[in-house]
Amino acid sequence: MKSNSRPLSPFGVIVRKEVCDHLRSWRIIILFFIMALTCGGSLYTALSNFGAALKPGAPENSFFFLKLFTLTDGSLPSFTVFISFLGPLLGIALGFDAINTEQSKGTLSRILSQPIPRDYLINAKFTAALIVIGTLLFALGFLVMGFGLISLGIPPTPEEFLRVIAFIVVSIVYVAFWLNLAIFFSIKFKQAATSALACIAVWLFFSVFFNMILGLVAKVLSPSGMMVTNMQVLAYQRHMMDLLQFAPGELFSEATSTLLEPSVRSIGPLTMEQVSGAIPSPLPLGQSLLVVWPQLTGLIAATVLIFALGYASFMRKEVRSR
Repeated sequence: MKSNSRPLSPFGVIVRKEVCDHLRSWRIIILFFIMALTCGGSLYTALSNFGAALKPGAPENSFFFLKLFTLTDGSLPSFTVFISFLGPLLGIALGFDAINTEQSKGTLSRILSQPIPRDYLINAKFTAALIVIGTLLFALGFLVMGFGLISLGIPPTPEEFLRVIAFIVVSIVYVAFWLNLAIFFSIKFKQAATSALACIAVWLFFSVFFNMILGLVAKVLSPSGMMVTNMQVLAYQRHMMDLLQFAPGELFSEATSTLLEPSVRSIGPLTMEQVSGAIPSPLPLGQSLLVVWPQLTGLIAATVLIFALGYASFMRKEVRSR
């Protein structure tokens, strides 16, 4: 009996093989349970403090379902903070040994000796890891919405549902940046331990030391004296905000906070002329996307740039058979 199923292309075969390897690896299982436990704790904290967070007559009460992702009482971070912290670890874990392990085992030369384009391998590595990341983040996001629906008894509005989907997509792009960085280091370094340490060093720099360095820069550049004007203070604050945009985590935090909190109307300092006459009402999704469009563009551009660097490095890489 003939089968009607079409055979997979070489690219599809490599992607399926990589996805199966990821799903069977202990590192993904451990990371999944860590992210599930931490997100479950943040959801429990949000539900426990849900009533106290609602302000009578506040316009943002119409989007109370989104508070499941942002609400915290200080004991545990919110869902978005957990994604911002654990997302880079997920991307690093999926990519730090993508190429150098194949080379150390001697399988890289055998794969490239097959009659398939060379870029199929690097593209399949990225695609398979991105499928796993997207599946995991969508599963966690829908689990939070499902438990929130069961606990609150009220379904999310279409506006809230679209905002959550936009938040998950931005999270996937954010994790993809760290995935591409890990794959790039796995191409540059022969040892998987070295590439993992390089990725963690970059992550620690942007998570801890980058803000410390900006704090020192702020002390040097801060306007001082008796003749400081409001325009000088505003220009200084905007300059510091521009420097913060170099951190991927800052871009992600600004984008997600605006998408999940419709009451946020602007990012950065505003003058009294800009806020005078403004009505304190939540923004529609389209306007929120316009507010964070620079952050989204920067995050996507950084992800594409790192992928292009890794792609070019792999295409020029010399692979010798053992």
